[in-house]
Amino acid sequence: MKLNRLTLLLLFCWANIAQAQEINFSYFDESLPIEERAEILVSQMTLEEKINQLISSAPAIPRLNVPAYDWWNEALHGIARNGKATIFPQGIGMAATFDTTLVFEVADAISTEARAKFKISQAMGNTSKYAGLTFWTPNVNIFRDPRWGRGQETYGEDPYLTSRIGLSFVKGLQGDDDKILKTAACAKHFAVHSGPESQRHTFDARPTQKDLYETYLPAFETLVVEGKVEGVMGAYNAVFGVPSCASTFLLDDVLRKDWGFDGYVTSDCGAINGMFHKMKYVDSAPKAAATGLNEGVNLNCGRTYLKLAKAVEEGLITEETIHQRAVQLFKTRFRLGMFNKDNAHPYYNVAKENIHSPEHVELARKAAQKSIVLLKNKNNVLPLPKDIKVPYVTGPFANSADMLMGSYYGISPNLVTILEGIADKVSLGTSLNYRSGALPFQKNINPKNWAPKVAAESDVTICVVGITADMEGEEVDAIASENIGDRKDLKLPENQLNYVKEIIESKKGPLVLVVASGSPVSLEGIEEHCDAILHIWYPGEQGGNAVADILFGDVSPSGKLPITFPKSIAQLPSYDDYSMKGRTYKFMKEEPLFPFGFGLTYTDFAFENLHLSSSTLKQKDNLELSFTVSNTGKVDSEDVVQLYISPKKQEELTPQYILQGFQRIALKAGETKEFTFELSSDDFKLFNDQGEKEWVRGEYDISISNALPSERSEALGAAKPLVKTVKLVGKKSSK
Repeated sequence: MKLNRLTLLLLFCWANIAQAQEINFSYFDESLPIEERAEILVSQMTLEEKINQLISSAPAIPRLNVPAYDWWNEALHGIARNGKATIFPQGIGMAATFDTTLVFEVADAISTEARAKFKISQAMGNTSKYAGLTFWTPNVNIFRDPRWGRGQETYGEDPYLTSRIGLSFVKGLQGDDDKILKTAACAKHFAVHSGPESQRHTFDARPTQKDLYETYLPAFETLVVEGKVEGVMGAYNAVFGVPSCASTFLLDDVLRKDWGFDGYVTSDCGAINGMFHKMKYVDSAPKAAATGLNEGVNLNCGRTYLKLAKAVEEGLITEETIHQRAVQLFKTRFRLGMFNKDNAHPYYNVAKENIHSPEHVELARKAAQKSIVLLKNKNNVLPLPKDIKVPYVTGPFANSADMLMGSYYGISPNLVTILEGIADKVSLGTSLNYRSGALPFQKNINPKNWAPKVAAESDVTICVVGITADMEGEEVDAIASENIGDRKDLKLPENQLNYVKEIIESKKGPLVLVVASGSPVSLEGIEEHCDAILHIWYPGEQGGNAVADILFGDVSPSGKLPITFPKSIAQLPSYDDYSMKGRTYKFMKEEPLFPFGFGLTYTDFAFENLHLSSSTLKQKDNLELSFTVSNTGKVDSEDVVQLYISPKKQEELTPQYILQGFQRIALKAGETKEFTFELSSDDFKLFNDQGEKEWVRGEYDISISNALPSERSEALGAAKPLVKTVKLVGKKSSK
């Protein structure tokens, strides 16, 4: 029988209606629990559809009204790789603020821009990489060795500081709604991951249990337990002989059982394939896919999980495991409101005007101001007068916009270089002069370089030196690095060092050295000849204005070092040794160039009247501290009060100091205020060889200061610390 067109059309419609009637669309019902909605949706997918949803570039499933979604997005210090966005200071710079409130505000601004951009992207059908809401940030690895190129992404060398800054960032990204995530943060790279970059796909980290639980895991635990971070990224490397993305110990015992994690786990990009291709942990791609999924990695950044169908055929994995991992992923998408009605969505109607708004630009400037660390100020040469007659700005990064951005950056139409910031700050009658003077990473060729001689004609020379993410960073991005993204030493590039030395020989007025980098710079041979030194990290789009604000006194510097600056790499243990012995302010015995927590201001602060609520402490008791801080100078300023605990009984692997509190304060010139801290008995527990927290009786010094309490800090100009002793009493016990 020959059917006419109308009959065929009717049959087609009836077939589609019948198919639609067979689908249970109740997963759009927002009154149902998210777990139930995810289960209803995934249970109606075929095995092939479920497998496809387990890769980072997940395709659409039109019959279920599931849109395509790419999970890979970045927001380390602003939305990255996705067009116009506000660029805030690099992660290490935000740590240098020691300001959790500010970091929350920055992350909140980032997630606001993300929501606005996501709405626009969805409307135009852009579901590509970097256009989503699942951000693979923050990086809470410990910056244990200053040679690591990716240390700039972290919050420094201290687990406590990293935990508190990271927690604020996660809260700012994820929002405070009890049903819908503003965006989804992700703690990375889990775990024990901080170089060398050249070995990151193959090295096996074997820390002691003490180092593991004392140093490498606390920040992850804080973000999971306190921050309810939605995602965790498994690292490339192995831990105790097992790839991180195949580790039952890390992904099940610690993450899910001990910490109660209920989010998704993603592999680092290519890490699943790396189990087979690079680590040789398994001998086929299907085995690598099955291993990762079986051990709890929900999402494959890459395409190796497409081999899961083969793995099912070979009996390496069950369809039920695939189903469970897919359900967990869709729980995240439901938590982000991706299947909610627009008018019921608290984060849907975010206007495009929020993207790179004046308020966010001003916040970027404020964050940069607070991140800048004044390392030296001989004879109070800074701040400079704005009507200085002949200032000279020079150096390879004085007019560099690229230097401002660091790694994992967005795109801003408003990048302000240091030269531009200074030009906008000084008096119109000032004879401002500029020459770059030196190339960033290669030798100058022309022997007749007049730039150093200009310093002899200038009232002040402001020389901007350092490195960029082209020299330190991730292995694939650091195109100027001879060491696959890491640093071989901590010196300035040789040609820059030589240029500074030429200026020292020629200069008439003071030399102000402005150093840009995401890691310590040793400054051997030139530090003593500089009148002032500012470390500015990678300060973001408003870096030039922020530096000028500091140089000319509109703002008093108040940043602090989140990592120890050694004098040279001779003070460091072997880079590939993951033992904490000799590392960071906790265990380093040698005198550093600049200590952890150090940073000067344009005034003086005096700490007095430390009072403890008790001179003894029992388990389960709290200890209250009060003290006064006075601004004894003539400049209004902020500073960072730091609280350290130091066990008097020092054994080889006992931390010399332990940061257990910090607070950013603001005092007007001549003002005195009282401040308080409260410590719990848990804050005094030490980690034993088994990685357990242990109540160890004895005497502990409590120090209040504005830098690591040390002779070096005081010699450099930090305030004299307040120190009192408390005695721990009671029975010995472990966590």
